[in-house]
Order: sequence, then C-alpha cells, then structure tokens
Amino acid sequence: MAYRKQIMAVAFTGLVLSSCGSGNVEQRADAPKEYPLLAVKPEDRSLSVKYSAVLEGRQDVEVRPEVSGLITKVCVEEGARVRKGQVLFVIDQVPYRAALQKAQASVATAEANLANAKLALDGKEELFKEKVISDFELRTAQNTYKSAEAALLQAKAELCNAENNLSYTEVKSPVDGVAGMTSYRIGALVGPTMAEPLLNVSDNSQMYAYFSLAEKQALELISKYGSLDEAIQSFPSISLELKDGELYSQEGKIDVISSMVDKTTGTVSLRANFPNGGGQLLSGGSANVILSYERPASLVIPQGATYEIQNRIFTYKVVDGTAVSTPIEVFKINDGKEYIVMSGIAEGDTVVAEGAGLLKAGTKVIAMNDNSKKQE
Repeated sequence: MAYRKQIMAVAFTGLVLSSCGSGNVEQRADAPKEYPLLAVKPEDRSLSVKYSAVLEGRQDVEVRPEVSGLITKVCVEEGARVRKGQVLFVIDQVPYRAALQKAQASVATAEANLANAKLALDGKEELFKEKVISDFELRTAQNTYKSAEAALLQAKAELCNAENNLSYTEVKSPVDGVAGMTSYRIGALVGPTMAEPLLNVSDNSQMYAYFSLAEKQALELISKYGSLDEAIQSFPSISLELKDGELYSQEGKIDVISSMVDKTTGTVSLRANFPNGGGQLLSGGSANVILSYERPASLVIPQGATYEIQNRIFTYKVVDGTAVSTPIEVFKINDGKEYIVMSGIAEGDTVVAEGAGLLKAGTKVIAMNDNSKKQE
C-alpha cells in the first residue's frame, strides 16, 4: 500500500513537471523575434541612369563635284582644318572655259540680232503709220523682235550656266571643319554621279549625342516640367561616359526632344549637345549618356526591407510590435541597394530593415540589440 502511494506521487510529480515544461515551450514560441528595425525619415538622394548614345559631329558634310572632269590639283591635306569656301580640288577647266567663251559669243550674237530686229520693227511701224505696209507685215516684225528677245534671254541663261560650271571646277568646302581622308588624286576622273564623295568635312567643335527614352519615361519628364520646351530649358546638365569607362571632362545639355514616338521601338529620341574644343570626342563613336535625378527629402529604405509578389513591392511595417505587410510604390530608378518610396509608408513609420523575404505577416518583432548584431 505504501509502495502504491509512492508510485502515484511520482506520477503526479511528473505530470506537474510536464505541464510546466509545455507552458515554457508555448511562451518561447510567442516570444518576439529580433530584427533590425529602421525608423523612416526624409533623406536627400542623387540617382543616375545610363543610356546608350551615338555621337555625331555638328556637321558631317560629303563634298562632291558638280561637274565632270579630271582632277588637276589637290589643294587640301587630309586631316587639315579648312574654312568655308576654301578650294579643296580643281577639276580640268579647259573645256569649261571654252564653253564659257562660246556662251559669251552666243550672247553677243543674240544682242546683235535683237538690235537688228528693233531697227526693222521701228521702220515697219513708220511705214504702217503712213499706210505703206499691211497690218500683217507689222505683226511679223513685232514677232521677229520678240523672238530675238527670247533668243537673247536663252543665250544669257546659257552664259550663266557656263559661268557656274566653270566655277564648279573649283570644289570648295561648304563649311568650316576638318577634312577627312580621300583616295582621289591628280588625274582621277570624277563627276556628280560618283558613288563616293571626294572627302568629308566634319565640324566637330560641338558633338551631338543621340539617345532614346521609353515613351513612359519621356512623358514623365515632360509632365514634370510642364511642357516640351520647359523640359529642354529646365533639365539639368548631363554627363557622358566614354567607351573606356572614363567620364568626359565637360557636361552637356539636352537641346532637342522629339515630339514623336517611334512606332517600332516605342521610344522617344533625344539629343544632347557637348562641347568638343579639344577634339576628344569622335564623330560616329558611341558612349553612355548619364542622366542624374535629384531627390531631396525622400523616404528611403533598404531593398532588403522589401519583397516582391506579382510585380508588386511590399515591406513590413511594425505596428504595435507586429510585422504588418504593406504594399509600397517606389521611384522607377534605384542604385541596387535602396528604394525611394513614393507611397505606402510615411515619415516616422518603423519597418523591418532586413530579412523581409523570410518574415511572415503577424510576427511579433523587437529591435535587434547591439550584441546580436556583433554576433552576426
């Protein structure tokens, strides 16, 4: 009997201990978990984004002959700086001088014929007044005079054409710039229908960088400043990253925004103007245009404080010690480490700064202490 009482006492004691142990497990499961927490506050941020660009000089002009003939003189060196109107090539002038002399003779003949026709007409008019000749003869004299006038006009037109052709034998630079490479030398036969130009003259003192923005980005840009013209005037200076990864020493300015969307690519074309006095930028090259976006007093959270579901971004806002899943809208551009939050949270809110992808809504959280951070 005493032995049975001892067994019951032991069993009761075990039950009591088991019951107490279960309560401790439940207490540990409900205990708040430590996470890095962040109190959201406004901060200034400067973001940038790169766009591929094609570089073109201010003017890249193909120099072509307007008359045919053999080159008798090359007056320019490849790579030399040339002025507008400077003679670059001379084409054989002999046949064009002969044509000019012939045209001059034709004008002289036409002028003499016109003078004779005028004398004849004056005489016919006097005879008609005296009723010596008929109206038919007078009209014939008048028509002869008009024909002589027309012949003179035609001769003068041919003279002008001959003068122009002779002037075209001196091939001149249409712009100020730098002469390119040429394969044409003295004795080469050239003409207006040739496939290749004699050479190119490039004005690279200003360099244009052509790039494109998605239609949505372009509309946001215009909406921000109010109009296309205001966007051009107000947009800040932009930078240029060269192919070797170095930043170009001078900043540029957007001076043209297309008012049309490319139906094939869905983009809007823009042009930025960069000074190129030193000639470092080469026409036909490529680079990256860097657009900067200043975002003063923005709400910023780490990307580790967010998770994504079906292209929507969420963060965990801490409300009364509980993690609450909250959808947020972020600025379209980021640095890969942080998000600028446009809506969803406000200044003074607390969010879980790290590990949001492993956290569950409704979890009790407390701030991680410094010792825990050091252990990690």
